[in-house]
Amino acid sequence: MPKAQGSLDGKVALITGASSGIGAAAARVFVREGARVVLFARREARLKELTAELSASGADAVYCAGDVQDSADVERAVAHAVQTYGRLDVAFNNAGTGGELAPLHLLDDAAYDLVMDTNVRGVWNCLRHEIRAMTAAPEGGGAIVNTSSVAGLVAPSVPAPYIAAKHAVIGLTKAAAVEYAADGIRVNAIAPGLTRSEMVEDWFARVPGQEDRSKASAPQNRVAAPEEVAEAAAWLCSDRSSFVTGATLPVDGGRTTW
Repeated sequence: MPKAQGSLDGKVALITGASSGIGAAAARVFVREGARVVLFARREARLKELTAELSASGADAVYCAGDVQDSADVERAVAHAVQTYGRLDVAFNNAGTGGELAPLHLLDDAAYDLVMDTNVRGVWNCLRHEIRAMTAAPEGGGAIVNTSSVAGLVAPSVPAPYIAAKHAVIGLTKAAAVEYAADGIRVNAIAPGLTRSEMVEDWFARVPGQEDRSKASAPQNRVAAPEEVAEAAAWLCSDRSSFVTGATLPVDGGRTTW
C-alpha cells in the first residue's frame, strides 16, 4: 500500500522560533507532513540538536541561527532556504517573547521595546524577506502563517505590550494577505491559547495559582500541547486551506468564545 501523501509534501518551509515550544513542535509536524524545513532561532545549540533529531528520522532539515529582530539575520535565513532547496514555499513566523510581568504603569521603555521589536518588528522582517523570495520564484505563490495569540483578540491577564504586539501581528497579517493575494501568496495567523512552552511554564512558576486560573478561563479547562497548535499552522500552510487568507484562527480550547 503506497504511503499517504502529507499535506506539505515537497514544500520548503522556514520556521522561526524553532528551538522550543510551538516552533520545535512545528518542525516535527511539518517534516511528518513531507516538508523540507529550515529552522531559525537564536539558540544554535538547540537548533543543531533538533536538526540532528529530524535528520536521524529521515527528514530533510537544516538550520540557521539568528534573531528575528535583526533584518539581516532573517534575510540570511531566507537566503539559506533558497540556496539549499531552490525556493521558499512556506513560512511559519512563530518567534516571540512574553516580556516582563508587571502592570503597564510600572514598565519602562526597554520592556516595551523588547516585546514590540521581537513580536512585531520580527514578523515585519520575516514577511518582507519571505515575500521577496516567494515573488521572485518563477512559479510564484506561497503560504505564510504568523503566530499571534488570544491576546491579539482579547485582553487576558498578560502584560499590555504583549497584547498590543499580538493585535499588531493580526493587522500585519491582514495587510499582507490583501496586498499579495494577486501574487498567489496566502497570509494567515493563528491565535494560540494556553500552550505548554518555556514562557508559560515560567509564568506558572512565578505566579502562584496561575495555572489553575488559566485553565479555568477556557471551556476545555486544560493546557494545549504545542503539537496541537502546530497542527493548525501546518494546515494553514498547506494547499488544503487554499481559500483561506487574511484569517486569524483561534487555537485556544474555546477561550475566545466566553
